[in-house]
Amino acid sequence: MKNCLRIQFYVGREFIFSTIVSFLFFFFIFFLNQMLLLAERILSKRVPVIDVLLLIFYSLPGIVAMALPFAALVGSLMAIGKFSSENEIIAFQASGISLKKIFSPIFFIAAVLCVFSFAMNDYFLPLGNLRLNTLYQKLLYSHPELEIESYSVKNFQESILANGLVQGQSVQTLFILDREPEGSKRLIMAESAVIDKTMEGAISLIMKNVVMHSISQTKKEEYSYSFADIMEYNLLLKNISAAFRNPSPREMSSYDVYQEILKKEDAVRSREWENELRQRMAELEYRETQKDLLEKVYTGRMAYENAELTLDRLSSNITALASRQFLDRSLQSFLLEFYKKFSQPLSCIVFVIFAFPVGLFTHRSGRSMGFGIGLFIAIFYWGMLFAGQTLGIRAQFPAFWAMWLPNLIILTLGGFAAVLRFLR
Repeated sequence: MKNCLRIQFYVGREFIFSTIVSFLFFFFIFFLNQMLLLAERILSKRVPVIDVLLLIFYSLPGIVAMALPFAALVGSLMAIGKFSSENEIIAFQASGISLKKIFSPIFFIAAVLCVFSFAMNDYFLPLGNLRLNTLYQKLLYSHPELEIESYSVKNFQESILANGLVQGQSVQTLFILDREPEGSKRLIMAESAVIDKTMEGAISLIMKNVVMHSISQTKKEEYSYSFADIMEYNLLLKNISAAFRNPSPREMSSYDVYQEILKKEDAVRSREWENELRQRMAELEYRETQKDLLEKVYTGRMAYENAELTLDRLSSNITALASRQFLDRSLQSFLLEFYKKFSQPLSCIVFVIFAFPVGLFTHRSGRSMGFGIGLFIAIFYWGMLFAGQTLGIRAQFPAFWAMWLPNLIILTLGGFAAVLRFLR
């Protein structure tokens, strides 16, 4: 019994060491990626150092939440690969320690990581994102040029802005689509523009060589052109920051996301019920009209062709109501985030279940082989997760399968490796 506990403690210690090394590796990768994003959007705009440090600090929960599961995967593969390559697994079994007992400390530590990862995803990540957006919104008022990036299209509350290269305060090739005060659509094109921060609460664009094209709201065939050497256009910051007012699902806990899902599902069901009621009323109207038209046709008060056209029109209306679908893309994004809050932390356990039988096959180059396999599986899993999220948003792929299918695939591969190990 004492030898068993000593060996289990040894296995757990090796797993923790390998997991810490792996965590530092993935943390550095994700942190470097975050720094590159900040360098492109924030650091180049001369934002105060304290604000940059705060932005980095608020980004840490997201980095930790992503790094933990992959650290558990690579750490378990490295530790088990080391035991296998140095024949320690055989020595453990010769001492009467079964594979189940060897795996138990790894599973227990993975369960602890799973709980910690869930806390990161469910509390610290939403809190960090909320603080991050609040700080970014505040920075917009002192550095409005943060919102205008090179070769981007921005959809503000009252206008759409597309631009070319941005260098400092200078913007090349600017397009603005908005509406005039009377409601007419307007397209403004400028060869270049300069961002002026002298107006408080707005981004002021001083545009040069401007062409403006307006289309009448009442008469589509009427339009007008105007030209200007210089034109000033103001974007209100309250319109730019409108997107920050309603928190996204990544800024909410799983409970809050679930409550929002229930509200959105009720709204969708309400629209479906209203549509079903309209369909039944249309069917009733069709039957009543059909009887009336048949009577008119038989008595010669209406031509058959006219009656047929009327019934076809009513039938088309019924078909359109029956085929109508009510898709709420925001509901889909909330569902994806809700399932992700559980599937991503649980992947810590899924990964070690996969890693244990796979690591037993690595008889050579223990840790390095485990690191290589783990890195490949991490990239494969991340690709599946990204593809699932993309399909869930763009193709309305079921949110549950989009977030849980990567875990099920990794778990299946681990089961297949365990069967091969058992058959050896």
